[in-house]
Amino acid sequence: MRETRILMGMPITVDVGGAWNGELIDTAFGYFEHIDLRFSTYRADSEITAINRGDIPVVEWSGEMTEVFALARQTKDETDGYFDIRKPDGSLDPSGIVKSWAIRNAAAIVQRAGISDFFIEAGGDVQSGGRNGSGQDWSVGIRNPFNGHEIVKIVYPRGRGVATSGTYVRGQHIYNPHAIGSPIQDIVSLTVIGADVLEADRFATAAFAMGRDGILFIEQTPGMEGYVIDTNGRATPTTGFGALCLP
Repeated sequence: MRETRILMGMPITVDVGGAWNGELIDTAFGYFEHIDLRFSTYRADSEITAINRGDIPVVEWSGEMTEVFALARQTKDETDGYFDIRKPDGSLDPSGIVKSWAIRNAAAIVQRAGISDFFIEAGGDVQSGGRNGSGQDWSVGIRNPFNGHEIVKIVYPRGRGVATSGTYVRGQHIYNPHAIGSPIQDIVSLTVIGADVLEADRFATAAFAMGRDGILFIEQTPGMEGYVIDTNGRATPTTGFGALCLP
């Protein structure tokens, strides 16, 4: 059973194997709705908006907010500060990690229900497990950033997570935190495959902020593979990326 809904400002797809699983699908989407209410910087009634207004002290943050901020601090430390949820205006925006964190948690909800064959995608980031309805490995297409209708690579994550950072959908929204106000202009798309979607996403965001050097960072990070496309359309994969393209 496969269903797509617009939540958190993006299309989210949940595909679970087996017989009719409407209740489980609703539970998964309900979780994303809950996360949007807590973390959306576009909602006046969200917890993160209240935090940025100064209405909620740290000691009163929810457990989920505390967990996400701890992950953000960990990622900042692991990436030499290239992942930073503090915006130039001083406000806090954890959206660079919340989406994949929510996907991973939604996948856990599905797995706890006894489902091993599943596919969850939100805004191009994917966590899957098992096989699809045809009994084959799940596949994820990497889009041409200059032509969204074209797939340039197909990867078979086999339980790993896939995340893409880029400017071709949302425009310029990732900056080098070490050069405030400097947009990333030498690459347009960076896809990372990691142990799970959260690992892939948090390192993809940081690596994209490094510009062309980001693919070297992914190459040197254990358990990660990547594929970058620069502004000239030239693609550079990490050493082990090709093995993930074999069905």
